[in-house]
Amino acid sequence: MLILGLVLLLLGFLLSVPILWTLGIILLVVGAVLFLLGSTGRSVGGRRHWF
Repeated sequence: MLILGLVLLLLGFLLSVPILWTLGIILLVVGAVLFLLGSTGRSVGGRRHWF
């Protein structure tokens, strides 16, 4: 999710498409929160590990 957010953020910036910019920021924030929760050992979405 972090990579997808970064790609959308860059595409939105380079192509001057505001909706891609906004979606990229949202995905980056959500991805960062999920990454932090997963790295602290908390289960995310009922799962402790993602394979």
